[in-house]
Order: sequence, then structure tokens, then C-alpha cells
Amino acid sequence: MTDSAKDLPSAGFAPEGDALFFLPLGGSGEIGMNLNLYGHRGKWLMVDLGISFADETLPGLDVLMPDPAFIVERKDDLAGLIITHAHEDHLGAVQYLWPQLGCPVYCTPFTANVLRAKLQERGLASAVPIVEVPLGGSVEVGPFRVDYLSVTHSVPEPSSLVIRTAAGTVLHTGDWKIDPEPLVGPNFEEDRFRRLGDEGVLALVGDSTNALQAGTSGSEAMVREALVELIGQHPKVRIAVSCFATNVARLESIARAAAAHGRQVALVGRSLWRIHMAARQTGYLADLPPFLSDQEAAMLPREKIVLICTGSQGEPRSALARIAAGDHPTVELQRGDVVVFSSREIPGNERAIGRVQNQLVARGVELVTADDAPVHVSGHPARDELVQMYQWVRPALAVPVHGEQRHQLEHAKLAIDCQVPATLVPSNGEIVRLAPGPAEVVGHVPTGRVALDGKRLISVENTGIVRSRQRIIGNGAAVATLVLNGKGELVAAPQVAVMGVLDEASERDALLDVVDAVRESVAELPKTARLDDEQVRQAVRIAVRRTLNASHGKKPVTDVHLVRV
Repeated sequence: MTDSAKDLPSAGFAPEGDALFFLPLGGSGEIGMNLNLYGHRGKWLMVDLGISFADETLPGLDVLMPDPAFIVERKDDLAGLIITHAHEDHLGAVQYLWPQLGCPVYCTPFTANVLRAKLQERGLASAVPIVEVPLGGSVEVGPFRVDYLSVTHSVPEPSSLVIRTAAGTVLHTGDWKIDPEPLVGPNFEEDRFRRLGDEGVLALVGDSTNALQAGTSGSEAMVREALVELIGQHPKVRIAVSCFATNVARLESIARAAAAHGRQVALVGRSLWRIHMAARQTGYLADLPPFLSDQEAAMLPREKIVLICTGSQGEPRSALARIAAGDHPTVELQRGDVVVFSSREIPGNERAIGRVQNQLVARGVELVTADDAPVHVSGHPARDELVQMYQWVRPALAVPVHGEQRHQLEHAKLAIDCQVPATLVPSNGEIVRLAPGPAEVVGHVPTGRVALDGKRLISVENTGIVRSRQRIIGNGAAVATLVLNGKGELVAAPQVAVMGVLDEASERDALLDVVDAVRESVAELPKTARLDDEQVRQAVRIAVRRTLNASHGKKPVTDVHLVRV
């Protein structure tokens, strides 16, 4: 951060005048949870509002999202939210965070359909003003004019955004790749990118996910050919394919590959049906026969069905995880059946995927992954595609986002090799002035993560809830209950419950030792201390933890219930 950035009172920052600012609150230095802000003439434009998923270090939590506190405090200056495409890491947080923002939401028809289904689940379908933008269309959002450029990705209708301001033009790429045969949806609008480069681009804010990958990402058409061949190689067994639910082109490819060998296709998993409905309602998959339910599939011969299942990332409640565990109500796989993982491993999901795959192998199921056959291609640009984009657009500045720092830094190096005059690698919370003058970080705002905890949102960084759960998982918990009279004397034997440290049924003596320690800790207190509830609680808490540490090497989270009679 520059000296000027240190001096700036970022808490009160406003994008005044004709300067143009970029501020990522999520998605820079990480993959997922995208939330980007552009500031100009006193207004903010938000691009994407996505989620990520918690791992075992955050017990009891599932959905994570960027903390929107900075822009919530300025929601009157938030002109609108533009969603680039219908992936969870770009729109998944809208249903949770929109009530704090209250702004119009702009997206293409398929994305709008997916979003409405999510909002319906939260009772917000009629509350959120969604403005549908036609493919390749334009909108005026406050002082920003935004043109949609169709790109290819692993979901229908992905768009790059040309954000035009008085300070200059920014290309926000969103997620993209160059697929010569995307199979579903429009082709990559190469001519418009070329024309944009001729006009002049101030900055390219771009996807860094595959900046470390050489070559190109590959075409969906190649996957379809591989699936046709693969299904033909297993004519007498049941075949299941797991893929990302939003990859509508992959659903179509699986269906056509199955039909080529006289098989019907069933969808197994709620998210697949939700995406399928959104695709049908917006004109995709129109020439395919209806998909079967899992109940209908169960009535067909094994060699006449292909199952498309949720769970490519090992999600514990997904269809494939339940099938692998043998507890799905209608679908089972037998020895010799085949499961195709038509997806890539999202970093952090390796253990969960491995668990499901091991369970399948233990059942005698044959696995086919992208390491075995070309059954998946990435939706993000590899290095040759990034080079092609820079040759077309020729920006004055490259701003790598949507990646961990190693991806961003490699993206920046590649941009320099492509003769881009300047690069700036941002972190979440950094206020970047894009224009006028050389781009630089001019301030920093607080960032963080919020999580869905049951039915409420909590701060991951600033709450004791998560820390308490982590301590309980590592050390267990204990509850001691005491009944004392007005003289500070025990009127009944202490009751102690210990969870996650000892087995009360088989370690009764150890539990009685804890009860004795509690009784002694009260007896040893001076009379005046026994009349002070907090001193009694503290003495008992220490006694419980000390005794269990001596016997079991654990200091459980301990609560003391004290009743006076």
C-alpha cells in the first residue's frame, strides 16, 4: 500500500468526481465468493455476489459469502448489481444478502430464471427487482453504461461486461473460455472483443483460475464424443455420470450419448431438476425427450438407463454420496456398474470426493475420471486463451482477479509478456484507483466472511460461536450442576455430564472422580467465596478441566449451572 493509501480515511471513502475505482470485497486471492465494486461519480456498481463452501475447520457451517458491510453502509449509493452468469460463486449469495442491499439486479434470462428459483425458496421472489438483459444487450446503471458480450463457459449465457464511464472503459471478463463448439448457447463473440480493443480499453479485470495451465481448455464437443464412446464400451451395466448441475451443455451431451446407445436418462438430485427447468424455460434442451425421475429409472433394465447424479464434489447430502453409502431410497449400484466423474475437483474438496470414490470402489463399481478419459473440460481460460484475449483487447492495465494469489501473480506475468503496459494484483478490501493517472491502491476497507448458520447469518471472523465449536470438537464439553443453600453448602450431590471425552457407561469411575473433584472444590472455598456465585463457578470449572486433563489429557469446554435454594 502506498503512503497515500495509509493516510486515506477509507471508512468514509466515496468515489467522488470523474475518477474510477475498483474495490473487490471477495474473489481476489481466493476462488469463490466473488463480490466486486466499481465506484464513479458518487455511485457504486456491484458485479457478482457469490458464495463458497465451508470445510471441516468451520464446524456447523456450510455456505460462506463475502461480508458486504462496506457497501451496505452505502446502499443508497449502490446503483445496481450485475450478475455475469448463473454459477454459485457469482450469484449464490443474492438470496441471503440482497435484503441488506435493496438494489435492482441485472442478468440475462437463464441467470434470472435460476436466481428466481433461489429467491422463491427464501420468500423473496416478488421482492427483488430483476431486470432481464438480452444476450449481447446494454444497460444504463447510474453513471455506468454496461454492454454484455457473450462468451463461452460451463453454463448458459455467461457474459463479459464492458463497463463504460467518463474515466474510461473497463472489460470485466467474468468467467470465460474460448470454446469453438460450445454446443449450447451462443458462440464466443470474437468480433466484438476485437472491436473493443480497437476502441481502447483502460483496464481488463480478468479471470485467473487457469493461469497456471498451459495450452487451451478444450471444447465441450470433445467431451460429447468421449461420452458416446465410453457408454458404448459398457453395454450391459448401469452407468451413472456426475457433473456440475449448471453445465447444461454437459446434460445435453450425456443425453445424446445415452440415446446413441438406446438408453434413456434420469436426473437424480434436486439441483439438477432446478437447472433443467430453468434451461427448458429459457429455450435450452428443447429438442431432447423428457428426463426420467429416479423412481422411473428404477423400473428400467440396468442396460437401458444412464443416471445423471449430483455429487461430483463429494457433497455429503448429494445423490451420489447417498448411492455410494447405500442409503439412497431408489437408486443402487452393483458390482460392475460404472460411475463417470465428468467434472474437476474444486480445491478443498479432494477428501470428500475421495471418500465417495472409495465407497463406490468398495461396492465393486468401476470409476472413470478425467484422468482416464476426456470426460471433462474446464470452463476457464488456459494460458493460450489468455494470450488470445490480450491480443484482441490490448488493455492499458491488467487486473487479475478470480484466483488464489499464485494464479493472480502468474496471470500478471503473462499479461506483461503480452506487452500490457501495467498490471496490478489486488487483494480483497483494496481500493484501486484505475483512472486518472497510473493505477494504484489508494486505501483499504475491512473485509471478512459471513456464513449461513442454520437460519441466520453470522460473522466468521468476529464471533465466538465458531471458536467455541472448534474447541468442543477438539476437547469435548462438560456441564456441572450444583445446588447450594444460602450458607453455601451443597444440598445434593453434584451432577456432571461429559460429552466427547469419556464414555459415561464404561468409564463410570472416571466420571465419579470428576464429581468428587467438584465436591472438594466447593468444600475448599472459604465461606464468603461459597456465597459468591461466580467464584463457585470458576472453582468448579477449574476442577472439572484439571481432573479430565489429568486422566484423559483433555480440557473440555465447561459450563457450570448453579442453583441456590
